[in-house]
Amino acid sequence: MNLTIEKLTKSFGEKQALNIDHYAIHSGETIGLVGNNGAGKTTLFRIILDLLHADTGCVTIDGVVDGQPVSCDTSKSEAWKAYTGAFVDTGFLIDYLTPEEYFRFIAKISGISDAVMHDRLLQFDGFMNGEILGQKTLIRNLSMGNKQKVGIIGAMLHYPKLLILDEPFNFLDPTSQLAMKYLLETYSKEQKATIIVSSHNLTHTLDICSRITLLEHGIILKDYDRDYAMLNSEIEEYFRGQQSGKIESVSPR
Repeated sequence: MNLTIEKLTKSFGEKQALNIDHYAIHSGETIGLVGNNGAGKTTLFRIILDLLHADTGCVTIDGVVDGQPVSCDTSKSEAWKAYTGAFVDTGFLIDYLTPEEYFRFIAKISGISDAVMHDRLLQFDGFMNGEILGQKTLIRNLSMGNKQKVGIIGAMLHYPKLLILDEPFNFLDPTSQLAMKYLLETYSKEQKATIIVSSHNLTHTLDICSRITLLEHGIILKDYDRDYAMLNSEIEEYFRGQQSGKIESVSPR
C-alpha cells in the first residue's frame, strides 16, 4: 500500500501539532517515525486512521488488493479499513474479553475462520511466550506488556497490507522486544506489507526500518534512507543536542 500526505495541518488551540506539506510512503517500505514526546507522531497516526480530523489536507491510501486497484481518502471512505491493521494504545482493545475472545472477534469481522485464526496464532507463539492464551484472564487484568502483545497480534491477525504501530516496544521485556523485531522483519518480507512504526527506541527502529523520518513539533525535519551512511550518528547527535538544550536544525539531505 502506498500512503500520501498532502498539506496536512492540525492544531489544538494555539499549539500546532502537525504541519506536513507532502510526504509519501511507498508500498513495501518499513518506516520508522522518530521524535521526542509531543513531536506529533500519535496525532499523525490518529489522522491517518480517521480517529482525528485534520484542519486541512488529506491522507490517501492506494495500491492493489486481491488484484484490484484501490485508492481512497481515509477521511471519506471506509474501504481502506479492510486492509489496514493498527495498534496505537490500549483503547483499541476490548478489555472485558479474554485474549482468545478478542482474537476470535477480530477474525470474525475480518472473515477469517477459526481454523485459519488458530494457524495464524501459532506464528506468534514465541512472542506470546505462554502468557497470553489459555490463561482464562480478561485483557483488563493482563500486565501492560501482555496487553501490548494482544493489541499487536490483533492488528496483524488479518494480514493487513498497511500496518501502523505506535510504540510497539513499549512495556515489552528484552526477550519480547527481540521477538517483536523478528515478527516485523518476517512480516515485511512475507507479506510485502507497508509498515509504519513510531518508537522512542532508536536501536530497534534503526534495525528494522528501511526509512527513518524525524518529526519534531509537527514538522518533518529529515527523511533518511536506511542505507544512508551517516544516519545513526546524525540522529543520535540530534537527540543529544535536544538533551543538552542545544537544539540544532537538521539540514536537508
